[in-house]
Amino acid sequence: MLIIKNGLIHDIIHKEPFISDILVKNGKIAAVGKDLAAEGEVFDAMGRNIYPGFIDAHSHLGLSGWGIGYEGIDYNEMSDYCTPQLRAIDSLNPLDPSVAMAAKAGVTCVATGPGSANAIGGTWIAIKTHGICADDMIVKDPVAMKGALGENPKRCYKDKGISARMSTAARMREMMYATLDYMARKEAAGDDPLRKPAYNMKYEAMIPVMKKEIPMKIHAHQANDIITAIRIAKEFDLKLTIEHVTEGHLIADVLERNKQYPMAVGPTLSHASKFELQNKSWTTAGILAERGCHVSIITDSPFSPQEHLPLIAGMAVKGGMDPYEALKAITLNPAEHLGIADRVGSIETGKDADLVICKGNPFTLESEIEAVFIDGIRI
Repeated sequence: MLIIKNGLIHDIIHKEPFISDILVKNGKIAAVGKDLAAEGEVFDAMGRNIYPGFIDAHSHLGLSGWGIGYEGIDYNEMSDYCTPQLRAIDSLNPLDPSVAMAAKAGVTCVATGPGSANAIGGTWIAIKTHGICADDMIVKDPVAMKGALGENPKRCYKDKGISARMSTAARMREMMYATLDYMARKEAAGDDPLRKPAYNMKYEAMIPVMKKEIPMKIHAHQANDIITAIRIAKEFDLKLTIEHVTEGHLIADVLERNKQYPMAVGPTLSHASKFELQNKSWTTAGILAERGCHVSIITDSPFSPQEHLPLIAGMAVKGGMDPYEALKAITLNPAEHLGIADRVGSIETGKDADLVICKGNPFTLESEIEAVFIDGIRI
């Protein structure tokens, strides 16, 4: 049992912070209120800010090695442009130093997975950033099926069947139509094993997508790619999250009309290293949030260091984003984006005790994180 007393709580439920206590029991937030008392450890947070653990909706943490070069990258399968059967958990390395660095910076939960290049790349997972066994770190598996549009598939698979944006969209559709056919054949076969289609691991992996049990998580930087992602989602009546949204500010009217699709904006703290990033801007997240879009701010680690997530939110504020919306964009919004808001993203009774205690504002370089708790354990 743990009581954190007298801190200024930013619970992400109320816009204004308030001074109160937090009771932690069995890894969960048991109560939030004044003058809480119970036997156990007491942490005096007077003069400190308390936040829910920061969350990144789009990262490759643990699938990309720290300080070991290209051979440490384990999130793109280069043998095939369409690999829905891949699972992030099978590449995750909890002992990579970048995972601990993220936790110490208050980033307590991330979505990580394969496929920045593959037209369809495999399933993603949401994990806590503390542990030595991938299976024990899971918050939800899977959270989404990754897809990618734009320059990456064109560049990586130009000799394997993709050389234009049209090709990538067509390959994505091919897999979806083939899965629907496979599903129909399975249903028509009923319990007759002789009539069932041969087991296909790719189609089996896509069935939860086609049934809207998990979203397609589609990488789209350029405005036309963003709209293609929406077009495909509507064609097949899919759940969708739009990832990167680099030129989102250029089509803000369109995205406002499609704000039912959560949007993960970033990485903005990185070089415009390819043509489709030329309109990268710190204003994007704020413009879309002001239009009522559901915005998460992301690092796309390792393209921005995972531990800089709160600083990146601060840069979005400098670019015009409302500070409260920026805080939501690294806490509750990514939790909702990933379908895990029942456990994380805000400071509420019953949720996981993932807490960050900070001297100063974590959006600034002057702040100092004094304690991080994951599942009620100080890490």
